[in-house]
Amino acid sequence: MHLTISAIGKLRKSDPRAALIDDYVARIEQTGRGLGFSGMTLTAQEAPKGLSGAVCQEKETALILDSVPERARLIVLDERGSDLQSVDFAHKLENWRDQGVGHTVLAIGGADGHTDQMRTRADLMIRFGKATWPHMMVRLMACEQLYRAMTILAGHPYHRA
Repeated sequence: MHLTISAIGKLRKSDPRAALIDDYVARIEQTGRGLGFSGMTLTAQEAPKGLSGAVCQEKETALILDSVPERARLIVLDERGSDLQSVDFAHKLENWRDQGVGHTVLAIGGADGHTDQMRTRADLMIRFGKATWPHMMVRLMACEQLYRAMTILAGHPYHRA
């Protein structure tokens, strides 16, 4: 199963989070290969300029949904989502992989969040707690959680370290 994070907003290479994200992506790919995960991709769409509110959300939804392959599972990171423990997240990915799902996409919206259309399309909606996080931090946290899921499935001690 291939993993993708599809996000609104470009991350500049000079941003210190970029190096951390790259490190986690490399770790995910290395650990995941032996577990039946074929790789990891990050796609970043430029936020629509000069728009806000519902119009901006609709444009961002279209950008993200256009990047979701047919029959892929969609995980939407949204403040209305469930609080999911890392072990449960790992097992959800494992179950989808074992069911033959070829692709899973994690969607990170823009500043105005996701539309109802995106939330309806979601196979799973999760959040990283009740706090509001900057979108670039959410991207980093999503990478870390994917890596943590790989280590849980591999029986690696990272999760408990």
